[in-house]
Amino acid sequence: MDKNKIKELANYVHNAEKEKREIIKITSELYPELSIEESYLVQEELIRQKLEAGHKIIGPKMGITSEAKMKQMDVDDPIYGYVFDNMVVEEGDSIAISDYIHPKVEPEIGFILGRDLEGPGITTLDVLRATEYVFPAIEIIDSRYENFNFTLPDVIADNTSAAGAVFGTYLRKPEELELDVVGVTLSINGEIQSLGAGAAVLEHPAKSVARLANMLHKKGEKVKAGQPILSGGITAAVRLSPGDFVQAKYGGLGEVSFFGK
Repeated sequence: MDKNKIKELANYVHNAEKEKREIIKITSELYPELSIEESYLVQEELIRQKLEAGHKIIGPKMGITSEAKMKQMDVDDPIYGYVFDNMVVEEGDSIAISDYIHPKVEPEIGFILGRDLEGPGITTLDVLRATEYVFPAIEIIDSRYENFNFTLPDVIADNTSAAGAVFGTYLRKPEELELDVVGVTLSINGEIQSLGAGAAVLEHPAKSVARLANMLHKKGEKVKAGQPILSGGITAAVRLSPGDFVQAKYGGLGEVSFFGK
């Protein structure tokens, strides 16, 4: 794929995000043969455009972190994208649903490392030893593609549907919890919509961070200390509507919430 095509596809998804409008997935018309490798090149150009516009990367986020989903999509690795400063929602604050296309939410366990991690060969244990704190989080996803209809390369090119993140303020040392058995309930307006446990994320959420470090190594990058890392959705994503109060409660890890208006 030449540089002009990469830029064209990055512009395609970036403009949709800025204009809050749906688009047809890249692989249906614009570039049916888009590969996973090429989709990350498009994502890198999209990231470059965002940085050039003055936005700052807050931290990485993981997607497709369910073993069942990976098998269904016939891939060996999860995917990653980035949360930017203009996507962060303060805990307990509100968002305007009209600022999104068709937003959904999913609860996640966040990590903050005390030191950088650089692959290859990073393990779950390496991540736990390097982790300063874990915290509760809610990710807001908002695919730019019509009806959330996309292939894996499509969603990678679209920065893995990144749209928002609510970082909880309750911090725990990883050794204080068994992260794979931490239970989570996601409620909308006081009614439980979905529930799960940390093991839904690659059997252990720290394993997701390890996979991130090993994937980033392939392009000479590392997972940085001090950045909040979203390890992947624990439950099914739930669609948001105006007036919704969203709350995720975690066993031993507090809770996090926000309003949609």
